Amino acid sequence: MNNIVAIVGRPNVGKSTFFNRLIQRREAIVDSVAGVTRDRIYGKSEWNGKEFSVIDTGGYIKGSDDIFEGEIRKQVELAIDEADAIIFVVDVEEGVTGMDMEVANLLRKIDKPVLVAVNKVDNAMRMGDAVEFYSLGLGEYYTIAGMNGSGTGELLDKLVEVLPEMPEAVEEENPLPRFCVVGRPNAGKSSFINALIGEDRFVVTDIAGTTRDAIDTKYNRFGFEFNLVDTAGIRRKAKVKEDLEFYSVMRSVRAIEHSDVCILMIDATRGFEGQDQNIFWLAEKNRKGIVILVNKWDLVEKDTMTTKLYEAKIREEIAPFTDVPILFVSALTKQRLLKALETAVQVYENKKQRISTSKFNEYMLNIIEHMPPPALKGKYIKIKYCMQLPTQSPQFVFFANLPQYVKEPYKRFLENKIRDNWNFEGVPMDIYIREK
Repeated sequence: MNNIVAIVGRPNVGKSTFFNRLIQRREAIVDSVAGVTRDRIYGKSEWNGKEFSVIDTGGYIKGSDDIFEGEIRKQVELAIDEADAIIFVVDVEEGVTGMDMEVANLLRKIDKPVLVAVNKVDNAMRMGDAVEFYSLGLGEYYTIAGMNGSGTGELLDKLVEVLPEMPEAVEEENPLPRFCVVGRPNAGKSSFINALIGEDRFVVTDIAGTTRDAIDTKYNRFGFEFNLVDTAGIRRKAKVKEDLEFYSVMRSVRAIEHSDVCILMIDATRGFEGQDQNIFWLAEKNRKGIVILVNKWDLVEKDTMTTKLYEAKIREEIAPFTDVPILFVSALTKQRLLKALETAVQVYENKKQRISTSKFNEYMLNIIEHMPPPALKGKYIKIKYCMQLPTQSPQFVFFANLPQYVKEPYKRFLENKIRDNWNFEGVPMDIYIREK
């Protein structure tokens, strides 16, 4: 499990620039989620061997800059509530503003590490100007320039020093699969879980999760046994309104990182909206199995084509990863709930699947021979050997004489051929081309 670091501050101080710099620092571990607007709000970063998740609270401000009440306050409060450490970004060009003081007032009341990052300090004169930020009452500050990265090293050194130690994951002998139910507020997550466990409560045991905020429910009915991680009832705060855009993402981060399969509930009456897509990409980037449940299907007026059209629209939004099961359910009438469980269990089995190297080579090399990678600059690419890597999510490596010339479209072609022959429905896949 990773610590969560939230970047907070008023609009236009450079939070997103700083965020982008953090998640691009180590190319190998960059993970970012793109919603329909392609705004990046969640990523993973690492410093001095310590990995952490980063949440950018920017990009969701409604109303003018001088209206502190509302969105900014809610964002900061939620970040304070959910994060393990907070980076408060301020702007040296504008100095301390009333809105900065408001944010500082909130941050002074909490018992969590808060680091003040004074941004846009790109020359010695501005170093002197930064002194006024002592008046925020948050102690030491760090001068940075998000654009060119100067000063970020010292800030990150301090950050990894103050991050709390996460408990070591206890290895169980036969760990049960962990399914988490995620989705935006009011999609029907609680109703779905209640419908699953509501009748035979004697088979339900609450196990406190390893994180401070996730509760696992052990589920053992109809021949299925797994841990159900509910994000619906996790420390809900009355003051957090449903319209807060990144509410559901922050709540979902821990649960998704802590699960094997994500059951994404969407509200049929609202459609597959930007926030649903954010959560989908969050699960996909974390390489988790995914099942999409379109809930409240009993409330939708239907004709013969409704299901197909609805499904086609969702697949269009989640392209290119379209090999995902989509089920139309109703938690209220319990329509197709058992099918939803069967599908989630199947996706878990797909994720664990291992293909023997001999079978994999026999099938894939035959396809590659008939459809080799296109020649580039007069050079012919030969792939002579391939195998599945021993990783938690499906990863395949193909050994070629000129790996740098194998482009993304051909990797997608290889992935599609693997999916045609083996069932990896609902599971993201990685294809690597290496030099033989």
